[in-house]
Amino acid sequence: MSQVVVSEEDGLRVLRFGTHWCQGAMRIATPDSLELAYAVNMFAWLPFHDPDALPSSHLLTLGLGAGSLTRFGHRVLGMRATAVEIDQDVIAACRDHFLLAPDGERLAIVHGDAAAFLAARRGAADVDVLQVDAYDADVRAPVLDSESFYADCRASLRDGGTVVVNLMGRQLQARDSVARLRRGLRPNVVWQLPPTASGNVIVVAHCGQPPSEEELAARAGVIEARWRLPAREWLATARRSAAGPAGADGGAPA
Repeated sequence: MSQVVVSEEDGLRVLRFGTHWCQGAMRIATPDSLELAYAVNMFAWLPFHDPDALPSSHLLTLGLGAGSLTRFGHRVLGMRATAVEIDQDVIAACRDHFLLAPDGERLAIVHGDAAAFLAARRGAADVDVLQVDAYDADVRAPVLDSESFYADCRASLRDGGTVVVNLMGRQLQARDSVARLRRGLRPNVVWQLPPTASGNVIVVAHCGQPPSEEELAARAGVIEARWRLPAREWLATARRSAAGPAGADGGAPA
């Protein structure tokens, strides 16, 4: 497994895998906040869901990193949260250094291969939001990015579920990744956010009936007031495309 390195500077604790790539970060004074721009954008699925229904919703995250996505979903949004992580040392680092709570009725950290985990429970259909954020130490490209993987994601979702993917890597071809997502997941709508300064491209794929523009705007106001996330910016900057596989509506986003 990767060499897990935890460092700290100016109140920011960072997880790396023995390279310069940052795998996650936590502000010690505000451990539940989202420090990295890509992590903030990973919650751009929120406008597709009723904010008041989140405590009864299930968040599944593939790839633990420093635990930021799982911590925020569990502790801030109040969701039932499950995370799958292949590296036991990463799980231990999150428990020891990144304030990840022990497993309980509403939090579970699974040590295992995320693709195998999804395939084994294909058809469970008990996930409302699935976040995909899995990388190796070299960050060449997403490690979970096949059409069959996205089909397994779809099979895990409840009706009206959403998948959000962090696309990042030195050899990333975002257009090809989005095309595979469309074919495997068959979403009703896809949002692609502008790349962050670090090059992360966040893609939100909603598999239910999309809310109206009025409802999206109303939810954005609630999201900003409750959790101080840039929901109106997501609505304004996301490149949106409708249902259908790549090419059916003029091509996948680039």
